[in-house]
Amino acid sequence: MFEKILVANRGEIALRVIRAAKEMGIRTVAVYSTVDVNALHVRFADEAVCIGPAQANLSYLSIPNVISAAEITGVDAIHPGYGFLAENITFAKAVLGHGMSFIGPEPKHLGTFGDKLSAKAAARDAGVPLIPGSDGSIEDIDEAVTVAASIGYPIMLKAAFGGGGKGMRVVQDEANLRRVFELTSTEALAAFGNGAVFMERFLTSPRHIEVQVAGDAFGNALHFAERDCSMQRRHQKLIEEAPAAGLSDKLRGDIRAAAAKLVSHTGYQTVGTVEFLVQGEEFFFLEVNPRIQVEHPVTEMVTGIDLVQLQIRLAAGERMPFTQDEVKVCGHSIEIRINAEDPWTFLPSPGLITGYHAPGGLGVRVDSAVHEQAMVQPYYDSLVAKLITTACDRPTAIKKMLVAMDQFVVEGISTTIPLQKALLESEAFNRSSFHTGFVDAWLAERNAKER
Repeated sequence: MFEKILVANRGEIALRVIRAAKEMGIRTVAVYSTVDVNALHVRFADEAVCIGPAQANLSYLSIPNVISAAEITGVDAIHPGYGFLAENITFAKAVLGHGMSFIGPEPKHLGTFGDKLSAKAAARDAGVPLIPGSDGSIEDIDEAVTVAASIGYPIMLKAAFGGGGKGMRVVQDEANLRRVFELTSTEALAAFGNGAVFMERFLTSPRHIEVQVAGDAFGNALHFAERDCSMQRRHQKLIEEAPAAGLSDKLRGDIRAAAAKLVSHTGYQTVGTVEFLVQGEEFFFLEVNPRIQVEHPVTEMVTGIDLVQLQIRLAAGERMPFTQDEVKVCGHSIEIRINAEDPWTFLPSPGLITGYHAPGGLGVRVDSAVHEQAMVQPYYDSLVAKLITTACDRPTAIKKMLVAMDQFVVEGISTTIPLQKALLESEAFNRSSFHTGFVDAWLAERNAKER
């Protein structure tokens, strides 16, 4: 087992990794930018190294700076968290090239799953259902028109190397396709350094279901049940829950099995997430996130498995500590992402937190790195906290969440709590009759009534 690891991240995920490592008896090193000198991840790590100024490209995204911090402190391994360098192949290779372990996927798997086209090819080879679409990237508008005609409108244009909802457009007809094809490719090039786009049939009202998975170096491939992440605005998740409600036993079993089959087929050797779109009784492969996810706590709460510790053990070369039959799902868990944003316009709301109180009690978990008098920086992600409630069933977990939200105090900045509370109180959420387009339609209706 590792003796010391460096956490190449900040905020709540850095604290989460530090906590898991300390419970395992592993020393930790934090890295920080100049504006994060007083951050909690710096305070609670055993050592801390400043790696640059506030701008992420000069600090948290600087591979030479992070590697230098690791060399100076003599760590055995680096955990990238999520975001920043977590899915950067160059970074993973640099870590390995300097004789340290990378607590994440092998570079080859980052390459496979970082490119949505190669990820689709891997899923096809594994026998996982795919959404009808182009076989590869589309070179020009003439090819785009031909492929779209064969698939049938509406279609979705996607950046091959995209993420976070960028480089994606729904196209209703040929005229619209001709208008936005080059625009989408240009946007993809600017955001991801690669303008390749591909095309899929657009599913009108799918649910977004993802499966937590893990594999080890001994050929073991497991799933840890599924999560529903359909409550999202413009592809940004707002509410997640595990397990997904309203799936038939057959569909649930087939989705879980398909995710584990993809892990086994590719030889993937760490924790990750296989994502699907579900419409009716059909499901289709969407993508693989080869890292720990923001919403991993809901899976931890219903399985009792510490996924970050599992990640560290697998990176150290240990065998999977349990079999598939030993992974049990008990109860229901819901997570909301509390962001420093206006709840209705989603405009960023950085600033000083003048008052803060996190709720507690049985079945209430808060993952956060803020406190009263903490500064929410404008340079980074706007996540303030993750609030997770867990109960014996879904209705009780919802009630527990509503009470916890009422008792969550964040003053001095705006947060998304009012929006998320309204969504949890909606009839659609309580009946599990929502899909990925629900929030945008719900907000449009609300705004129309207020005009």
